Order: sequence, then structure tokens, then C-alpha cells
Amino acid sequence: MVPCDFSVGMLGEGKKRRPWLPFTAGDGMRLPFADGVFDAVTISFGLRNIQDTDAALAELYRVTKPGGRVVICEFSEPTWAPFRTVYTEYLMRALPPVARVVSSNPEAYVYLAESIRTWPNQPELAARLQGAGWTKVAWRNLTGGIVALHRGVKPAED
Repeated sequence: MVPCDFSVGMLGEGKKRRPWLPFTAGDGMRLPFADGVFDAVTISFGLRNIQDTDAALAELYRVTKPGGRVVICEFSEPTWAPFRTVYTEYLMRALPPVARVVSSNPEAYVYLAESIRTWPNQPELAARLQGAGWTKVAWRNLTGGIVALHRGVKPAED
């Protein structure tokens, strides 16, 4: 396992907790790894923070061995329409004002709400994974679709 993050501060926190792991600084659009070196690649609640999602998906594909897997855990779109409306209204209207009162960094919560609102839904992210070359793409909704686990397989070489 090779944890990789753009944030040196996050890497430092991880190193404190798991000093034996080879924490590596890296940009999700230009990963510092050779082609086809990982059996599996994962990213949790970070893909939407990378400026070019398609470049990141292509990089994950590049560093994965043929036959390897990708798993992405990310915020998504609630599946039940009435709940989706309430959730969206909560995120866009309630979270930022509450954060301004209780958080030392309220701008982060405004960004969080906006990044979730503009993020592709489950079928759209699946299509982007397929566009990057992944096959057997599927997803599983968690918490009514607030979060989704997307997965795919890099085709085995001929």
C-alpha cells in the first residue's frame, strides 16, 4: 500500500499514525509512479477535489496493472427525489451559515457544499470511468446515494 496525497500536511498526519507506510506526495493528474505497478487503486472523497477529473481517472488507469481494479468512494446524488431536494437545500442553504458560526474555517464548508452539488451523479461518473478505459464499471449507493462506491477493472492484456 502506497498512500499518495497532494497535501504535505495530510501526508504528515498519516505518517504520524502509520509511520511504516511509504507516504508519497503526488498530483492526481500526474502520479509519481511507473505504468502498471498497482493491483488496485483507490481514492476516497478526493476525486472531486482534483482539477481535471478525466486526467485523474486516466492516471489511475495508467498506474494500474492489467486486470487490476479501481474503487472510488465519493459523494454522489441521493436516489430518492424528495430526499434529494431536502439534501440539496440543506447543503446549499444550511451548511454554509452553520459553518460560519461553528467553524474556524467556514470557507471549507462552503467549498464542500458547492463541490458536492456540482459533482457528476452516479451514471455520469460511471461514463467517465468507461471513457478512461475501465471496464465492468458499476457502483453501489451508500446512505441513499449520498455516497457511492464506483468500481472498474482495467482490461487484461491480450
